[in-house]
Amino acid sequence: MHVQEAPGPEQWDRVKKRLRAELGEDVFTSWFARVDMEGHNNGTVRLSVPTRFLKQWIQSHYSDRLMGLWKNECDEILKIELTVRGAIRPRPAAAKPAARPAMGGKTTDMRPIQVNDPIGMRAASPSPFMMGGRSGRVDPTSRDVLEGASLDPKYVFESFVEGESNVLALAAAKQIAGGGTVTFNPLYLHASVGLGKTHLMQAIANQARMSGRRVLYLTAEHFMYRFVAALQAQSAMSFKETLRSIDLLLIDDMQFLHGKQVQQEFCHTLNALIDGARQVVVAADRAPAELESLDDRVRSRLAGGLVVNISEPDFQLRRAIIDDRMRTQQRAYPNFTVPEAVLDYVGRNVTSSGRDLEGALNRLVAHNQLTNSPVTMEMAEITLRDLIRAAEPRRVKIEDIQRIVSKHYNVSKADLLSARRTRTIVRPRQIAMYLAKMMTPRSLPEIGRRFGNRDHTTVLHAVRKIEQLSKADNGLAQELELLKRMLDS
Repeated sequence: MHVQEAPGPEQWDRVKKRLRAELGEDVFTSWFARVDMEGHNNGTVRLSVPTRFLKQWIQSHYSDRLMGLWKNECDEILKIELTVRGAIRPRPAAAKPAARPAMGGKTTDMRPIQVNDPIGMRAASPSPFMMGGRSGRVDPTSRDVLEGASLDPKYVFESFVEGESNVLALAAAKQIAGGGTVTFNPLYLHASVGLGKTHLMQAIANQARMSGRRVLYLTAEHFMYRFVAALQAQSAMSFKETLRSIDLLLIDDMQFLHGKQVQQEFCHTLNALIDGARQVVVAADRAPAELESLDDRVRSRLAGGLVVNISEPDFQLRRAIIDDRMRTQQRAYPNFTVPEAVLDYVGRNVTSSGRDLEGALNRLVAHNQLTNSPVTMEMAEITLRDLIRAAEPRRVKIEDIQRIVSKHYNVSKADLLSARRTRTIVRPRQIAMYLAKMMTPRSLPEIGRRFGNRDHTTVLHAVRKIEQLSKADNGLAQELELLKRMLDS
């Protein structure tokens, strides 16, 4: 007789594995990768998510499936309680429509949540558009700014620090914010986390709204939610008409846009706005060609505009960011001072993003204000130790290389490790071996063992072959650089 275990991490792991198998990797990653188990008691499993949007989506679409999977693990489960990490859950009786903040300064307007279903809370059906906390269908003729996600007033051009790595992106953003003739459409900004994409996007929206233009700023997740909600409410035509009546559309975090029907609608909207000389701005964490989950037509349309990469800040820009944030801190704490040597230390060692630089300075302020201790080099080294260690580049694994290469060339990992000698298999296998030699500390014999127990001479031949071919074939050289960026991201 099988004895069911009490709910715990192992059971949650099994539930997630079942979800991944049933929904597929893309859907699971979009909606469940950031769900954590907090605990259980009296037949209730407590799960948490980082944003209210994610909470409402899961409650609306996956509550029954979650309950069924948990029931398979433990018959004693009566309810699943889903909460937002760090947020205080409202009492059901006092629930009122309100603007709920999400992560990273972006907010999502949601209706109240009613407690009347197996998961503990199910979302009420939202209207296709909600503006500034006011729910209801948008009038396409309204001159109001369509704030899909609320704008942070501190994200303006005046607070953006210019440097060599972002000068082109800043110039393009300012031109779009100023209005006039549509020159670059769409504008596509891509960069790693914390390099200023969202700052520029919201700076454009903040300035454009001041001139009375109809502006809609959304995250990709928010766009997906609104489109699906419009379909469920049988108001898809109203959604489309309203979306295509605006002057400026800004979509952030494009890498999270999933679903064939959603992508088709986004592509139609993109075409309609561009053909009508309406401006579109898109931001993502990588270039259009690297967004493999996107439909080919969407990627092609995005790549057809101005694509601008914001690279990591150099030392001069990092110091300029630190100086700017120092002036802000000194307005709040007039007696707060940091020696130039310490500021140089932060600028040299915190290299990944402007967000990390601001976080480093906040730590120094907190330590100074809470302990009344002066900021010294020794204090900075201790306080920022984990942040500086976290900024070190991650190590690439051979498994990562095999996975990325397999997906890029549409071959299976089993084929890479097999003895098959067809050209469609041999070239990706040689490229994977070459990348393993270039990007990992593994020896040739070790790489050979990880590629189907091949001899080290086979690996050496592959490395030399790809080196020679890449020197003569510019297309191959570009492919190798693309794969390296994908592995480093």
